[in-house]
Amino acid sequence: MVGPANSGRTRQAFSVVNGGQENGGPPSSAGSECGSIEFTKEDVEALLNEKMKGKNKFNLKEKCDQMMDYIRKLRLCIKWFQELEGSYLLEQEKLRNMLDCAERKCNEMEVLMKNKEEELNSIIMELRKNCASLHEKLTKEESDKLAAMDSLAREKEARLAAERLQTSLTDELGKAQREHSSASQKITSLNDMYKRLQEYNTSLQQYNSKLQTELATVNEALKRVEKEKAAVVENLSTLRGHYNALQDQLTLTRASQDEAMKQREALVNDVVCLRGELQQARDDRDRHLSQLEVLTTEAVKYKECTGKSFAELENLSLKSNELEARCLSQSDQIKALQDKLGAAEKKLQVSDLSAMETRTEYEEQKKLIHDLQNRLADAEIKIIEGEKLRKKLHNTILELKGNIRVFCRVRPLLADDAAAEAKVISYPTSTEFLGRSIDLMQSGQKHSFTFDKVFMPDASQQEVFVEISQLVQSALDGYKVCIFAYGQTGSGKTHTMMGRPGNPEQKGLIPRSLEQIFETRQSLKSQGWKYEMQVSMLEIYNETIRDLLSTNRSCSDVSRTENGVAGKQYAIKHDANGHTHVSDLTVVDVRSTREVSFLLDQAAQSRSVGKTQMNEQSSRSHFVFTLRISGVNESTEQQVQGVLNLIDLAGSERLSKSGSTGDRLKETQAINKSLSSLSDVIFALAKKEDHVPFRNSKLTYLLQPCLGGDSKTLMFVNISPDPSSLGESLCSLRFAARVNACEIGIPRRQTNMRPSDSRLSYG
Repeated sequence: MVGPANSGRTRQAFSVVNGGQENGGPPSSAGSECGSIEFTKEDVEALLNEKMKGKNKFNLKEKCDQMMDYIRKLRLCIKWFQELEGSYLLEQEKLRNMLDCAERKCNEMEVLMKNKEEELNSIIMELRKNCASLHEKLTKEESDKLAAMDSLAREKEARLAAERLQTSLTDELGKAQREHSSASQKITSLNDMYKRLQEYNTSLQQYNSKLQTELATVNEALKRVEKEKAAVVENLSTLRGHYNALQDQLTLTRASQDEAMKQREALVNDVVCLRGELQQARDDRDRHLSQLEVLTTEAVKYKECTGKSFAELENLSLKSNELEARCLSQSDQIKALQDKLGAAEKKLQVSDLSAMETRTEYEEQKKLIHDLQNRLADAEIKIIEGEKLRKKLHNTILELKGNIRVFCRVRPLLADDAAAEAKVISYPTSTEFLGRSIDLMQSGQKHSFTFDKVFMPDASQQEVFVEISQLVQSALDGYKVCIFAYGQTGSGKTHTMMGRPGNPEQKGLIPRSLEQIFETRQSLKSQGWKYEMQVSMLEIYNETIRDLLSTNRSCSDVSRTENGVAGKQYAIKHDANGHTHVSDLTVVDVRSTREVSFLLDQAAQSRSVGKTQMNEQSSRSHFVFTLRISGVNESTEQQVQGVLNLIDLAGSERLSKSGSTGDRLKETQAINKSLSSLSDVIFALAKKEDHVPFRNSKLTYLLQPCLGGDSKTLMFVNISPDPSSLGESLCSLRFAARVNACEIGIPRRQTNMRPSDSRLSYG
């Protein structure tokens, strides 16, 4: 989609992207001039490879201004690509209209050819003998097709070279991000300036919220572009079908033209034969006339000289009469042959005119189809290039948003809740905080929190999924992605992740993510991608790992484990590449959404749940769903490996409110201990401590690559609007604010070969 441009337009695009300082106008005016901007491939690469420059590394304001300017440039570039995509759609519509016109002409030609076929029906059997010539033409077309395949192979080689160039650019971008990370670590030495920078930091947060809103709008626009791209792909397939129909009709036209040529040759041969017969008849007539003259002369001579008998004379007269009658009949036959010859010549002239018209129309249709094929190939190449650039821009935007993102979701009021929601929870309506902030009132004091997104109680499951759909897409692009739900018991975590069984409108994030992944996998087949997927599901119950997909798992096994008898042990191991493996864990290859839904139902039946005073169906364990994706592109030989972790954490609760005793008491203590370990890990990451206590619980040790590695991580904090749960909700929001402030490693795309060990990794 990045095409060449002249030098004058290139200088104008750079001046506008860099703030428009050459024209003397303010930087903010660049957005209004986006309609006259054109980008080249070099402009986009320069924009993606742009590094942060600054004389003072500790000048936060300068760095923030540079980051704001860089985001504005990205926005201009994305808007330009959207307009370019619209122009391609208009061009596609023009091509479709041209193809419809060509189809109508072919239909008219078909009607004409049917009329000609009725006229020439008498000689069809003779023309079937010319099938050998048609086979020769078919062989020639096959050779042309092979030549086209060779040219396609050369185009694939050029595309592979472009992929290599893109990989090198990605490495340079990663280097720039690492330099940015090292510069960020030095900011910790400025903690003594915290009080003086509070007011300035508040203004930065307000502006950041505005940027997040604009980036969400960009994400929605990118999704619309993907839908439009899918529509374009469907239109291209329709054009291919019309093109095949045109080829069949042109083949029939060519065959009919050949039949007309054969008929013309046959008519010419008939005319030659008729002319020969006419000449022979004339020669016979002349010969008979000469014989008649000789006989008449002889009769006169005999009558004068010899005086033969009258009988001989009568015989000669009879013979002469017979010859005259024969001569008259031959004259009539010659006249009929002349009439037939004239009709054949007229018919031959009409056939010549029809053949010339057919050949002219055939050449025009062939030229039009060749032009349409070239434009269709160009459109496909531009779509592929646009998809590559979209992925690159999408990943750049996600990295600018931060590695650990936090969404807050408030569940609706239930019949058992005590008071109205407005008395406890409110949502700011100002433009900069709309959809991102939440306020809690406790004892007359207001507590305000700001996150990447806040979902009010009336938000549907589809609206929630739209916000994370691009993050799920990153797993197919070869990234590690982790999404987990946190909150107290009864706050709606399981509803957010799993949804309500049997109700399509209430499906959770896990089923919707799988549907998107399998639909995208199907659409990427046209670009040469093939994916293999593996699923595993486990729960951490009382600091013990349970395999939810094990076929020989029974209640007796669970009871023996709970009673202290040693059962199957599942060990968590981390390798040097940052992957996490769980020994002896069941891993299932999946090929469709139906297979995964069956496994989810099986895992839901095996999961540990219990009844407490706070929740009738309380999850008593941490549920971890893992999908490993291995993809290979047969055209470019590129391989990617992505991991999608979707986690439903057990709910935190206070013993005084839950009323847990016996086994429920042990479960509550284990849950609170693991969540406390998770808090310790988050606090250590936020403070950038040298030692992070990942090993304090099975949960944090399992999620180590997601929390402290190179994964794209998102946390849903679920809270209840019930006034009696205000204390727990406040604790959850404070913890989520700490998580939102954490910085982890830069996400890396996994492009290495698929390991020989088929066990699924979590990191």
